[in-house]
Amino acid sequence: MQQLAYAFIPVAAVLLGALVTLWRRPGPTLESALQHLAAGVVFAAAAVEILPQVKHDASILTTAVGGTLGVLTMLGIKSIEGRWHGPLGMVAAVGIDVFVDGLVLGLAFLAGAKAGLLLTMALTLEILFLGVTISHELADTIRSRVKVVLATLGLALLLPLGTLVAIPVATLPQHLIGGFLAFGLMALLYLVTEELLVEAHEKPDSPAISALFFVGFLGLLLVEEMLA
Repeated sequence: MQQLAYAFIPVAAVLLGALVTLWRRPGPTLESALQHLAAGVVFAAAAVEILPQVKHDASILTTAVGGTLGVLTMLGIKSIEGRWHGPLGMVAAVGIDVFVDGLVLGLAFLAGAKAGLLLTMALTLEILFLGVTISHELADTIRSRVKVVLATLGLALLLPLGTLVAIPVATLPQHLIGGFLAFGLMALLYLVTEELLVEAHEKPDSPAISALFFVGFLGLLLVEEMLA
């Protein structure tokens, strides 16, 4: 149940992001910088910890099936999100994203404690920004700050729920676990390329901000080396 305990670290980050936003929301430049940094960290976690495990443990069939299902799942979520409008639609879309993040985190621990720890660090950065965004949007329709924080926290708790769903996968044969890791790998790559970076490029950009992607990537590599 180690992974379930780690899953509450991003939850705390969401709460922190919500509280900070209700006091003073970061500007678009800072948001873009945080998204680039988070994208680099998530990409490094996927490349350094998840990808090697997929190559080592999964068969060609389980890699193909797991990876394809991962891509189809994320594209399906994007399609559903595009049809929802208004605060309720936004909350539902964010809830699905958070649940999938938790599922991927639980799957990462199947690759080892170090992989789970590194992905926890990566998702904490990513979901910290999510806490900033969702609390700001909810504040436009909910006047009570306490209710905004509680609603944001409720969404964040879907992350450990997703992690809990992934725990039984550990009892499966190793090649099937590899297939689930392939699913998680595709979900992480989608998160980086189709969410974090896309949203970041919609805001003010500069070479210094873009460099933060590589700062995040290199930083996680160095952490991984220190933990080796």
